[in-house]
Amino acid sequence: MTGREGVVLLAAAAVAALLGVAVIPLLRRLRLGQSIRNDGPATHLVKAGTPTMGGILILGGLATGLAVAGQFGPRLALALLAVLVYGLLGFLDDFLKVARRRPLGLKARYKLLWQAAGGLALGLVVTYLPGHGTDVRVPFTGHQLELGSLYPAFVMLLAVGTVNAVNLTDGLDGLAAGLILIALATYAFLAAVLGVAEITAFCLATAGGCVGFLVHNRHPARVFLGDTGAMALGGALAAVAVLTRTELVLPIIGGVFVAETLSVMAQVASFRLTGRRVLRMCPLHHHFELGGWAETRVVRVFWATGLVLALLGIAGMVGGAP
Repeated sequence: MTGREGVVLLAAAAVAALLGVAVIPLLRRLRLGQSIRNDGPATHLVKAGTPTMGGILILGGLATGLAVAGQFGPRLALALLAVLVYGLLGFLDDFLKVARRRPLGLKARYKLLWQAAGGLALGLVVTYLPGHGTDVRVPFTGHQLELGSLYPAFVMLLAVGTVNAVNLTDGLDGLAAGLILIALATYAFLAAVLGVAEITAFCLATAGGCVGFLVHNRHPARVFLGDTGAMALGGALAAVAVLTRTELVLPIIGGVFVAETLSVMAQVASFRLTGRRVLRMCPLHHHFELGGWAETRVVRVFWATGLVLALLGIAGMVGGAP
């Protein structure tokens, strides 16, 4: 990491942390507190009322980091647009849950439609970027898979899956933000290796925002990401994977997010087909909590797993280099 890149990361972290000092009390005064599901772990009931929509701290850090970096280009514009599109959806969902007291927020079909439209638009636009193409690199091989006209639909599925996977993972103090930090730091490295400077700056600025956010989100959390932050970060992660042409590396780097999503799918399928649950509770992090693990232990183990998978993703990218 160069001195300039370090400054980007530190500036974003400092601003996000300082914003929390002012914003968290404001969220409390506005009574924008998280409601806790009664069917979740009983130990989480004490978290009721903790301010949510904390993702705005990360966005403040992101803006500052990019201002320091001084980078701009079409790929950065698309990454920021993805953050805006999915962050706005998350904000609307949070607003309906917290301010309007609708427990389920925006109806699932409307969220899915919004997510799919955003992903499809990204897939269509990137095909016009110079040198992008419609092929995807296969990790650990020297091969590329040409998707042709199916590429926009592939990006749509990647975006929808990533946004929802990050949102599902956001259930323990520091868990999702820490994993996103690891993933984006990894992508900053990959973008630098691939020579995509504007995406390197974007990843570092967003990762720095996560560092500053974790100052307030570590256990016991004083603020939660909310859907505002989780969906914005999921959109950011999907966008950088597409814009660095490492789409198939994302499921490796984000393997913990994949596991969390699969745990929900397996639980639902098993219960509907057999009437039995395969896990004590889903998503996966709750299964370990109900198995007697402390929340902080679950987070540390999941972070460590995310770090190992990030290194595996880098290896897959290097192994798949032409």
